[in-house]
Amino acid sequence: MVKVATYFGMSLAAFVFWQSMDKVHVWIALRQDEKQERLEKEAEIRRVREELLRQQANQNDSY
Repeated sequence: MVKVATYFGMSLAAFVFWQSMDKVHVWIALRQDEKQERLEKEAEIRRVREELLRQQANQNDSY
């Protein structure tokens, strides 16, 4: 009986551990995706800002 209870307890603990690790991996993947999207948006903003500054400098030179 003790062996069965121990086996059941260990199986349950392994299942809970496996499920929690799965949730942790999903959470990490989502954070990485969010971070990548944020970095891409920042790079796009930087690129557009530099382009606008170049256009403004060209307009100032033409005056």
